[in-house]
Amino acid sequence: MTLPHENETPLVTRRQLLRSGALGFGSLALAGLAADQLAAAPAAASNTQTGPLVPKTPHFLPRAKRVIFLYMWGGPSQMDLFDPKPDLNAMHGKEFKFDGAKRIYKGSPVRFAQHGESGLNFSHLLPNLATQADEMCMMHALHTDSQSHTNASLILLTGATNFVRPSVGSWVVYGLGTENQSLPGFVTIKPQRSLGSRMYSNVFLPAIYQGTPVGHDKTPTAEARIRNLKNARASAAEQREQLRLIRQLNREFGQQTAADRQAEGMIQSLELAFRMQTSANELFDLSDEPAHMLKMYGADAEPTKDFGQQCILARRMAEAGVRFIQLNHSGWDHHAKIDSGLPKRCSQVDVPITALLKDLKARGLLDDTLVLFGSEFGRTAFADGELGPNVGRAHNRHAFTVWMAGGGVKGGMNYGTTDEFGAKGVENRVHVHDLHATLMHLLGLNHEKVTYPYAGRDFRLTDVYGNVVKDILA
Repeated sequence: MTLPHENETPLVTRRQLLRSGALGFGSLALAGLAADQLAAAPAAASNTQTGPLVPKTPHFLPRAKRVIFLYMWGGPSQMDLFDPKPDLNAMHGKEFKFDGAKRIYKGSPVRFAQHGESGLNFSHLLPNLATQADEMCMMHALHTDSQSHTNASLILLTGATNFVRPSVGSWVVYGLGTENQSLPGFVTIKPQRSLGSRMYSNVFLPAIYQGTPVGHDKTPTAEARIRNLKNARASAAEQREQLRLIRQLNREFGQQTAADRQAEGMIQSLELAFRMQTSANELFDLSDEPAHMLKMYGADAEPTKDFGQQCILARRMAEAGVRFIQLNHSGWDHHAKIDSGLPKRCSQVDVPITALLKDLKARGLLDDTLVLFGSEFGRTAFADGELGPNVGRAHNRHAFTVWMAGGGVKGGMNYGTTDEFGAKGVENRVHVHDLHATLMHLLGLNHEKVTYPYAGRDFRLTDVYGNVVKDILA
C-alpha cells in the first residue's frame, strides 16, 4: 500500500490517536514492521513491486493463471451423475455381504445419454451442463483416505487427513502471489460453518495467505460480505495516518526484537484490508450486472438464484485478478431420500455452472482459468438402509468423479474407470494428492518445490506424495 511521506509523528499526535481508541494496543505490537523482512516466497517477484502478494514467476510456463473450485460438499453420487452403471441397475434389490453385514444393491433411476463430439455421459439431471461436454475432462477413479466428512474434506482442501495444514488456496497464493494487490489472493464464498476455518486457513504460512471467507453456508449469497470491511469511525485520510503511525511505532519495536513472520503477515493483512474498502465493495455489488447476464446465470429466480450469484461473483473475481476462488454448495450428503434430494441439488447448480463455463469462454478467460468441480468423496453402490422412498447411499472413499475444464486440460475426455458397480477404481486411479500435484502443475508450479520451513522440516501441500496426471494435459 502506498502511504504518505513518513515524517516523524509528534508525540502529542501519537497520544491523541491512542486516546481516541482508533488504534488498539494489540495492533501496535503487530503492524508496521518493515515489509522487506517478510519470508522469501518460493519464486522471485516478476516486477519491481515488493510484498508477499505480488505476482511471482512460476517454475515453468503455466497453462492456468487462476483456479475456480466448485466444491459440492457432502459427496455427490457418481453413478447417478457422471458414471453410468447398467450392471448395477440389473442387480437392484439383490442382497450381498459387505464387511460382514447384509447390503442391498441400489440401482440408479436416472437416464444417461452421451453428449458432444466426445460422447461424455451425463445424467438427465444435468441437461445444461451436458452441453459443455467437450470442454470437460472427467476423472472417474478418484480415491481418498477417509470415509468421514471432516477428514475427507481436510485432505481435499488442505492435503492432510488429521493434521491442521495450510489450505490449497493458501499454498497457491504463497507460490504465485496474486494479480490484484487490492483484493485477497484467495477467496472462499459461503464455506461450511461446521467445518470451520481449518478448510481455508494459512496455519504456519504467513497470515497474508489465509483465505478470506465471504459469509457461510447459512448466509444467502446476496447478504454474504467480507466482515468488518467498512470503518464507520474513521475517514480514509485518518486511516492512512493511523497506519503510518502504527508502522512507525512498530519499526521501533521491530528494531528491538527478532522478526516474527506471523506478525509480518498480520501487517500486510491490515494494509490489504485498507485497500479492500473500495475495491471489494464494488466487486460484490451485482447491481451493475445486466439483466440478461443475471438471467443466463439463473441469478434472478429460484432455485438457481443463490448459486447463480456465486458463479457471477467467481467470474468477476477471475476478471479482477483473484488467484484462487472457491464456491461452496452444501446439501449433497444423501444418506436418505437421494432420489428426490439429488434432483433438487442438481437443479440449483446446473444452469449457473453452465453459464460460468460459457461466460468464461466468451470473455477469453477459460483458456487460462482452471475450473474444478468436486467433493470429498463419492457414494456407494449399495443402499444406506432398506429400499424405499427414503433410501440413500453411504459414503464411498474408494471411487468418485471430479471434472476439470479450461486451464490446460484436455476437453471431452474420460480418464479412469471404475468397476461394474462404480464401487472402486480399476484403471488410472487418481489419489487426492495426485489431483493437487496436477493442479499445481497446471499453474506452473512444481509441487515438490513449493515448500515452507516449519517445526524442523520443509512442508508442502502434497507432503511426500503426489504425481502429476500427465495424460489429461492438453
